[in-house]
Amino acid sequence: MQEINCPSCGAPAAFRSSAAVMVVCEYCHSTLLKDADTVKDIGKMSAVLEDYTPLQIHTAGQWGGQGFTLVGRIQLRYDAGLWNEWYVLFDDGSDGWLADASGQYMLTRRVTPAQSAAQLDGEALPRFGQLTPGTPLYFDKHRYLASDVRSARCTGGQGELPFAVGAGWTAQVADFRDEGRFLTLDYADGDPPAIYTGQAVTLGQLKCQLLREAEQIAGTADRYRGKAVPLACPDCGGPIAYRAGVASFVVCPSCHSQIDCTTSTALVLEKQRELDALKTSLSPGDTGTIDGKPYTVLGLMQCTDHDEEEASTWVEYLLFNEQRGLMWLVEQDSGWDRVEVLDTWPRMVSGTTASYQGQTFQQGYDYGSEVLYAAGTFNWRVRVGDRTRLTEFGKPARRLTRETSGTEIVWTLSTTVARAQVAQWFKGSPGLAEAARAPQAAASGTDLAFCRKSAKVYAILLAILNVPVALITDRGWITIVVGFLLLWAPIWLVQRWAGKD
Repeated sequence: MQEINCPSCGAPAAFRSSAAVMVVCEYCHSTLLKDADTVKDIGKMSAVLEDYTPLQIHTAGQWGGQGFTLVGRIQLRYDAGLWNEWYVLFDDGSDGWLADASGQYMLTRRVTPAQSAAQLDGEALPRFGQLTPGTPLYFDKHRYLASDVRSARCTGGQGELPFAVGAGWTAQVADFRDEGRFLTLDYADGDPPAIYTGQAVTLGQLKCQLLREAEQIAGTADRYRGKAVPLACPDCGGPIAYRAGVASFVVCPSCHSQIDCTTSTALVLEKQRELDALKTSLSPGDTGTIDGKPYTVLGLMQCTDHDEEEASTWVEYLLFNEQRGLMWLVEQDSGWDRVEVLDTWPRMVSGTTASYQGQTFQQGYDYGSEVLYAAGTFNWRVRVGDRTRLTEFGKPARRLTRETSGTEIVWTLSTTVARAQVAQWFKGSPGLAEAARAPQAAASGTDLAFCRKSAKVYAILLAILNVPVALITDRGWITIVVGFLLLWAPIWLVQRWAGKD
């Protein structure tokens, strides 16, 4: 370890890693660059935004049979959010990175050029511009798929780092996954990219110690994990309560303006078109008890699939618990789903078959989703009009869904939940209690949809069988008209009756 004094303020600083070339003074935020036997002050580094992460400089843990310590951190921002990259120093002097994004963690270590050449087996790495979500990459006898392709810029840093990071420093990064395995191509220095390999992890697996306590989080820039913070919409002045450090992008419930809370002051990003208030079973701020833990509804989105014959709409609720993090509940006409974002991806056995936890899932529906309405707070920026491709695998009771956008792929696991169970979780929700008292209404809506589709099929068969007769005799036309009335009149009467209810 090389100990120095900051040339700007005189405070002590240290280079614990032999690979580190830069350290940020924790007192005055000067960026100190190690050059041979001298240390130069190359200017101030922006302070990181204190978010909900329990990690901090000096957090220690174990991985692969040896200990490690977090000695540095950079914060990277892309157009819809931000994440942390923690610089890891292992006890044997080697280093690595621990990515921290909305409670998901990936630990990686750099692959040397000699190792990468052997494991690529002579294949050239793709250029960044050639990559899209789903692009395959064969490395070390594994087939990886691109899960995230983004350009990001560094907005802050602390501690020591293995490279110089200045104002406006940008990185082009592509992440790849193969079940629990993780691979990153870092194009920050151009082609060929640096390769990092590792896997998705949890803080429990890492046996982390010296994590931030709730009191520490509360004392850092008022960014307490999960604490409701009052905010006035800078566009209309309406009151907003958001969860600081957990969800940093807010959609004002009054005027539907987007507000970015990751800056020092909330800024309106984009004025959305006025939308009528959406009546939902749950609302931002509602609190329920799930598996014995309190969860708060942070935000909600109404989405549609734009089906040509009969479009479906549903509502997705983002929930948060301080210990367990984020989860989703999805409300559809047919019922509710509890949705978990998967750290470990399913394995594609074939183009239409996925395997997860020893179970095989066959491909089902494949459709597009578009956001119609959003309100509340989110851990990424949500826009009306955002589109995602959804591919479902398995039966409705327990199914996998691959969500593909222009920049990333996310896998989720959905499990059906009874309406009565959701009402039990959120006993104080009037909208949900009303829905729970009339479970047959939703069921009848599903039955009507089935009847309408069946009637269409029978109407086509009726026409095919009777049009030849109608061309010969007038009685054929009478049969067709009477048949259509018998098919559609009951459905029309039930719809009219349901509308009055």
